[in-house]
Formats: sequence, structure tokens, C-alpha cells
Amino acid sequence: MAANGVEIETLRVHADARGSLFEPIDEPTLAAQRNVHVVLTQPNAVRGNHYHPESAETTTVFGPCLVRWRDTDGVHDADVPAGEAWRFRFPPGVAHAYRNTGTTTMVLVSFSSRPHDPSGGDTVRAAIL
Repeated sequence: MAANGVEIETLRVHADARGSLFEPIDEPTLAAQRNVHVVLTQPNAVRGNHYHPESAETTTVFGPCLVRWRDTDGVHDADVPAGEAWRFRFPPGVAHAYRNTGTTTMVLVSFSSRPHDPSGGDTVRAAIL
């Protein structure tokens, strides 16, 4: 599924009594990545609220989570249900944010097409959530 330049994909999750397993990124996309980071987010907390002028970011969220992004067509929301993993591909310039709508710690994994820059050179604050 695509929405205004943002690609959204529901991933296959294997769940059993031990927990859940999913692949956060596909093989063709993996080869182009220069950074990966794992974010643990507490209930009702928000992460993101930024955009990257030069890099594309691929993020997989394990719900429940509200994902919001802003592009040239406006602001858009996606509600990731509990127990589902969704992958979002944000092109450069698209602001994005994530709110943990559950009652336990939420996991998200993000990949970027550029190396991490501690000075924030390719990360611009954009409070959308």
C-alpha cells in the first residue's frame, strides 16, 4: 500500500507462546542502508517528530502505534494494531512521528540511507504529533 509517496507494508508476524518474530526490512532494501537503530518507547510517549532533507528512512513498528506523517498533501495517520508489524518507507522531506498507544513498551526499528550524524545535520525537528 502507498499513501502520498510513503510506502506502507503489513509484515508477516510469527507469534507463539515465546513471543513474536518478524523481519523488519527486506533484502533488497537492506543493501542500501547506512544506519540502523532500535527505539524502545514507553506508553503514550512520542518518538520521531522530524524529517530528513537528504535521506530516506524505513521504519518497522510493532503495534499498537499511531504513525503520523506530513507531506505536500497534508497530515496522514495510520493506526498499527496490537501484535502487527508494519513497515513505513519515508522519502526525504516527509516528517514522521510515532506514538505508543499501548500499555507496554513499544519497539520500532529504523534504517536510514545515510550514516548517523551526531550533529543532526540530516535531521530537522518537525513537531507533528
